[in-house]
Amino acid sequence: MIDIRKTFKTTATYYLIRLFRSQVQDFFTNLGEVSIMSVLTIINLFKGKIKWKEVIYQCYRFGVTSLPITLSIVGMTSVIVATQVASEMVKQGGENFVGMMITMLIIREAGIIMSGFAIISMIGSSLASEVATMRVTEQIDAISVLKVDPIRYLFVPRVLSGMLMMPLIWVLSSLIGVLAGSFASNLASGLSYRAYFDSVWYGIRIYDINVNLLKAVVYGFTIALICCTFGYNAKGGAKGVGIATTKAVVWSFVALVILDMIFAVSFFF
Repeated sequence: MIDIRKTFKTTATYYLIRLFRSQVQDFFTNLGEVSIMSVLTIINLFKGKIKWKEVIYQCYRFGVTSLPITLSIVGMTSVIVATQVASEMVKQGGENFVGMMITMLIIREAGIIMSGFAIISMIGSSLASEVATMRVTEQIDAISVLKVDPIRYLFVPRVLSGMLMMPLIWVLSSLIGVLAGSFASNLASGLSYRAYFDSVWYGIRIYDINVNLLKAVVYGFTIALICCTFGYNAKGGAKGVGIATTKAVVWSFVALVILDMIFAVSFFF
């Protein structure tokens, strides 16, 4: 008589179910680890005892070294949008709203989300691989043996630098995006710089700036925390470093998109 259970275990359906179950378990495990590390990091932030020298170094790493690629990405995004939209708006008689539209796009969404993606790709992956290497080479274990809190030593400076530098990066990238949009609009449609910048002010509100400053702080915290967490929990040698870095980047991208949706619904709906 055929054993139905054994037969079912040889089918592709069974392997798909096992894969789905393992992915769900892995998701909730990682979510729990990130949540625990976020609580511990916040507690250590409020305790003080921050190594400001390390924070300054991480700020340089988080902000200064990533600035060229971040500004380039946001600037090119603005040029792409302005090139395709400005000429059509001028044809329809909407030249007085070109600057406003591009400014709203850059300040509310493109500036912060593109900056976040650039930071994840360049700095986030670096943070994850660095901490993961320390884990697999037992440097973190050595730190613990010396009675040094790994959370305070590794997480706090990196998370704090992300919270401090992300708003500055957003301000600079948004400025570059608005300026690049004016240049592209002039080339694509012949729109004068005066007409562009006159309409820019219609798209800037203090409310938008305050919301996105808060969003930038949350993004900086999230990127640094997720990348450090996956690096901290890495295992399995060099292969484990690669897996941890990949997970950190993927989770950071997804987290930023979810947070962006939450901010959009909460503040602009």
